[in-house]
Amino acid sequence: MKLSKTTIEGAWLIEPVRHTDERGWFQEWFKKSEVDRQIGFSFEPVQLNISHSQQGVVRGIHYSIAPQGQAKLVTVMSGEIDDYIIDIRSASPTFGQWERVRLSSDIGNSVLLGPNLAHAFQCVSEVATVCYAVSAEFNSDAEKAINPLCPTLKIEWCKDFPILISPKDSAAPTLNAQKTSQLLPKL
Repeated sequence: MKLSKTTIEGAWLIEPVRHTDERGWFQEWFKKSEVDRQIGFSFEPVQLNISHSQQGVVRGIHYSIAPQGQAKLVTVMSGEIDDYIIDIRSASPTFGQWERVRLSSDIGNSVLLGPNLAHAFQCVSEVATVCYAVSAEFNSDAEKAINPLCPTLKIEWCKDFPILISPKDSAAPTLNAQKTSQLLPKL
């Protein structure tokens, strides 16, 4: 597997090496020693999550303020998503910036986010099943959200179909409100 840095420090795109023959293909999805060697910290998943979404669904913007944060390995098992890495670290030089990466089950690519970044995605295929391997278990007190339509972030969601956002995410505060409330990670 090949890891390449994104424009947001602390996030990487993982491009697989697929071995194909008449039966189909095989790839290493995650190899701890290789990932740790290339990123410089130990990513140790402790919880696996799966979501299934229809076209237009936006999930996020979510992050954790737990002391250890929550790193995520995001992979699409079927379909395609636009994955968004959002830098909400108040002391970061790229604070408030985001990057969009197309993840597809046909390609098998993944995104690895360090522990203090925010994450969101939008389903761009008819349906998509997404798997997240995370480095910290769900902690309802530490889990935070930012409204996906935050005017400060100005995220460019695909508008080729209706955008569907949960009531919880629609009611989430803006980036500026979370910063004022001191509910953002420092670094």
